[in-house]
Amino acid sequence: MTQTSAYPHEASASDPAAALAAQLAAVVPTLETERLILRAPRASDAEHMAAFFASDRSKFVGGPLSAEQSWRVLATEIGHWTLRGYGRWIVEARDTHTPVGNIGLWFPHGWPEAEIGWDLFDGFEGRGFAAEAATAARSYAYDVLGWQTVISLVAPQNTASRKLAQRLGARQDGVFQHERYGELQIWRHMSPNDIADGGMEAYA
Repeated sequence: MTQTSAYPHEASASDPAAALAAQLAAVVPTLETERLILRAPRASDAEHMAAFFASDRSKFVGGPLSAEQSWRVLATEIGHWTLRGYGRWIVEARDTHTPVGNIGLWFPHGWPEAEIGWDLFDGFEGRGFAAEAATAARSYAYDVLGWQTVISLVAPQNTASRKLAQRLGARQDGVFQHERYGELQIWRHMSPNDIADGGMEAYA
């Protein structure tokens, strides 16, 4: 069975556009955890992004969106790596290579600080995937990029994200009013020193 890509530049590895896309993707570091692979976003992830933004799970991050709008979101995720030098990864399950979410470092124009953001795709909640990937992203921010602090922004009604922030050891540190998303809670993660001094117990 032959499958034809919906994206012309992916049709042939020898195509110049495909080669350039591969070069750009190679710049994005790949992280691996016990169960997950955090890799560069690519055009073939569009269907997974479209499914996420068509679902109720996207309501706290601007959804629901059409497939065309979600494609633009994916393009923004890829562009963020170029503009900032870091970004969010597509997270795959190691055993199946199935994309389970879009998680990582995020600092668009208008944000108060750089954050760890997480969007977990439908059907993969309740397995600890978001916490595992977010922890890997935080370690990358601290150990590789040298950050000393990072936040996560959470909609007040988003109970699941708030619980995840707490699970990661973050504590609420004010609110931020965004022109599009409205009021967002600022959850500040443990600093590298906090983690070294005892993790969550440092906030007790």
